[in-house]
Amino acid sequence: MTAIGFERHNHDACIRSGLDSATLRCKNAGLQLTPVRRRVLEILLAEHHAHGAYEILDRLRDEGLGSQPPIVYRALEFLVHNGFAHKIERLNAFIACAHLAGNHSPVFLICRLCAAVAEEHADLTRGVLGRAAKTVGFLIERPAVEIEGICIVCRNQGM
Repeated sequence: MTAIGFERHNHDACIRSGLDSATLRCKNAGLQLTPVRRRVLEILLAEHHAHGAYEILDRLRDEGLGSQPPIVYRALEFLVHNGFAHKIERLNAFIACAHLAGNHSPVFLICRLCAAVAEEHADLTRGVLGRAAKTVGFLIERPAVEIEGICIVCRNQGM
């Protein structure tokens, strides 16, 4: 079985499910999912690759939703802070959270050939990393791992 970022599927379902989940979570938490925040999340949900802030800003500008960098950075900050998106540090880019239903420890699998990104869950507080942290008295608060490699689609295409 392949991770959702590496397999063909209905992106419309990703967008619909993600927006529904975000809307409900915002309503329950008293947060505002403004039109710009919603559109940025929709852009991130539409494809399973990381988007740079200026790439998103270009889309917002073309749609008449804003042309200044703070607009997109504020929206991305809101989305990341509230668990709707993640920043992929290695790429200095953002991706929608694939597991909006709950708190989790993401592991990002980044294809170096096609730039697809899949998000999986791993409990990094256990196993070797958890034991290493515990040994030195370190409390893991926000674990995230980024792994670069070649996705199954690219491998099957002989890339």
